[in-house]
Amino acid sequence: MNIVLVEPEIPPNTGNIARLCAATRSVLHLVEPLGFDLDDRQLQRAGMDYWQFVTWKRWRDWPTLEASIPSHSRVWFIEQGGSRRYSDAVFNPDDYLVFGRETTGLPRELLGQHRDSWLYLPMPNPEARSLNLSNCAAIVLYEALRQTGFGGRAR
Repeated sequence: MNIVLVEPEIPPNTGNIARLCAATRSVLHLVEPLGFDLDDRQLQRAGMDYWQFVTWKRWRDWPTLEASIPSHSRVWFIEQGGSRRYSDAVFNPDDYLVFGRETTGLPRELLGQHRDSWLYLPMPNPEARSLNLSNCAAIVLYEALRQTGFGGRAR
């Protein structure tokens, strides 16, 4: 499975997601510009000593990453306002789960181009503005892994 962070801004979120990717053997894709340096202390601290186990790639922009995605892989965009709940999607092991910036999310133009693969996480409390990025990534990734049998690696 692949986790894509488009222009992440908060180092601890990226560090937590890196740790998640290490634990699940998922590939982490970071799309520039990043809101921090990769040697940021908070990023390293959140990822703890898991960075050595993370397979990750850095991309200069979304079009460059998109052009590299294998044709058999599906790309899912996770953002508020989608028409399909994340748990209603059918995931495959080589899918890409795309998340946007913490402050602005994914670009509306990008979402509009991919309406059929735009997923959302339900939030029953309308007073809540959003969920934390690393929590969203964990929720959707574990649903995708559950559906695909955890790659035969679950204990």
